[in-house]
Amino acid sequence: MTASPLRLEKVTAGNVLAACRLAVRPDQERFVAPVARSLAEAYAQPDIAWPRLVCDGDRLVGFVMAFFDVRFHPEDPGDRPRSGLWRLAVDAAEQRRGYGRFAVESVCEEIRRRGGSRVTVTWTPGEGSPEAFYQKLGFRRTGEMSGHQIVGELDLA
Repeated sequence: MTASPLRLEKVTAGNVLAACRLAVRPDQERFVAPVARSLAEAYAQPDIAWPRLVCDGDRLVGFVMAFFDVRFHPEDPGDRPRSGLWRLAVDAAEQRRGYGRFAVESVCEEIRRRGGSRVTVTWTPGEGSPEAFYQKLGFRRTGEMSGHQIVGELDLA
């Protein structure tokens, strides 16, 4: 049996421009930040962000960024450390081939490896939002909001 050609790669000087060219479908743009913005946020918050490229063999097909053990509201005594998906984008030409699922499962594996037992994700509600995708993977609404976004969570136990 051969190994899967799917893998996550670090963003490097050699692949950053290709990463910035990744683009979702036009109808998805209101739900997904451009990769360049995500990389700028990762650069500004290197202690929090974990950006990775989704590759299928030698093809770049997507982008995922995660965070680990972050307290988003440390002034709130009920705030607990969270780990999860910060961004996910699969190139428009590469969608519906399992790359998004692979990226989410890879982040879940990394969270498990780091000792975590839950994965958090947020999404903007509306026609065409990624909510159904995340729910199909097992994420459930927590009842919380993060700004204007719905918070979902997946138990890894």
